[in-house]
Amino acid sequence: MASLFVTTEELEKDLGSPGLVIVDVRSKPEFIAGHIPGAVQTVWRDFSDPDSDIKGLLDPQVNRLEEKLSALGIGNEHRVVVYTDPFDSWGSEGRIYWMLSYLGHQNVQVLDGGWVKWKGEGRKTQIGFSSPTAALFKATVHPELVVLKDEMKALVQSRADGKCVDSHAVIDSRSVKEYEGAMGPGIPRGGHVPSAINIPWDQFFNEDASIKPKEELCRVFDENKLSENQEIVCYCTGGVRSAWLWTVLQYAGYANVRNYTGSWWEWSRDATLPIET
Repeated sequence: MASLFVTTEELEKDLGSPGLVIVDVRSKPEFIAGHIPGAVQTVWRDFSDPDSDIKGLLDPQVNRLEEKLSALGIGNEHRVVVYTDPFDSWGSEGRIYWMLSYLGHQNVQVLDGGWVKWKGEGRKTQIGFSSPTAALFKATVHPELVVLKDEMKALVQSRADGKCVDSHAVIDSRSVKEYEGAMGPGIPRGGHVPSAINIPWDQFFNEDASIKPKEELCRVFDENKLSENQEIVCYCTGGVRSAWLWTVLQYAGYANVRNYTGSWWEWSRDATLPIET
């Protein structure tokens, strides 16, 4: 397994290599205006549950996910590199990285600095749309990487009862304002999940959009009293920013991390679930 992040220099050297699939998860207009040569395009919402109003829920029909990934040209044997504009994506590269990990792909990386760094360094680009060459992807699902509402509810209740306080941590990766109660479109209740700590997702970038050194990441997590021995559950509004934080935690060495994909879209809509402000 290659390192989680790949540098722009390393990727440019590997352009055109057999078995390399580069996935651009920006919008289609942005992709057409310019992208890394050979890349294919998708967005995280392409893999959401089409039968749910909760936008962050992953499609529960694994065969549909397999078909979509195969149509993108992603096979089990391929090396996949995901990128976007880290400053304008809400963590969508992390969402795709998390999803592919959940589905059992063994060789996925995130481009460090993404499109921001690639374009800023004047590296090769191309315009227009691309037609992927279909491949075959078969999933091996890792349910330990996801948390669903009922399990989240049980965890919150256990913590309220004074149980698993030291063994588990719940992290809200939204902004401070959202954590404190600010509401966006489609959000009926403001606040956060009881006992959650706030670690905003967007504090881990350098000025060129690359990831900060591991020691700086670990300092933030240490300040929030996270332990590598804990089970950590991340959430945001729709499981995207939290998937980026999941990715950062993985990179920093926290192996037991899960993503609550329903997140605040789902939690705030259920009036029976507790909130704090």
